[in-house]
Amino acid sequence: MGAVPRKKLTRARKGRRLASYKLSPLHPSTCPRCRIAKRPHVVCPGCGFYRGRQVIEETV
Repeated sequence: MGAVPRKKLTRARKGRRLASYKLSPLHPSTCPRCRIAKRPHVVCPGCGFYRGRQVIEETV
């Protein structure tokens, strides 16, 4: 048999516990090559560069 809770958990107490599980806002950085906003540690969607190297070929 599993463990049984001793008392009923109120909605307020449950809500306070679950309040810490929230999404944090994204902090976009700018691409040093084309100056558009991008997510950090991700290939730039505009120019295809990541850490000074071209990873994705540009389509004309």
